[in-house]
Amino acid sequence: MTRLTGSALRVTVFIGENDTWHHKPLYTEIVHRAHRAGLAGASVFRGIEGFGASSLIHTSRLLSLSEDLPVAIVIVDTEERVRAFLPELDELVSEGLVILDDCEVIRYAGRGDDPGESDGEGKNSL
Repeated sequence: MTRLTGSALRVTVFIGENDTWHHKPLYTEIVHRAHRAGLAGASVFRGIEGFGASSLIHTSRLLSLSEDLPVAIVIVDTEERVRAFLPELDELVSEGLVILDDCEVIRYAGRGDDPGESDGEGKNSL
């Protein structure tokens, strides 16, 4: 069972929705590699408007520009595990932005976890 509480590292990857890796969405490849690497979790968020290094504004409000909306992939785990995963991102992300933030995990529990079960230290077992 994974335990993740306290200090952690969050990596956020900003790419375009149409970015690909071997003919499939790049965000899918990143999530699947994070899963294979045993990271605690990854989520993909689709933006409604934004711009990046190209300075082109992409928005869902204009049909002509709604084809390549911004996407953010957020991964949180221990600093050691996230830093070990960074070479994967270096290989995959040729255009975009990758940022790291220190964060604190308050609760990390999956479906079926008993919220009342304690690990003896006053923290929930995760």
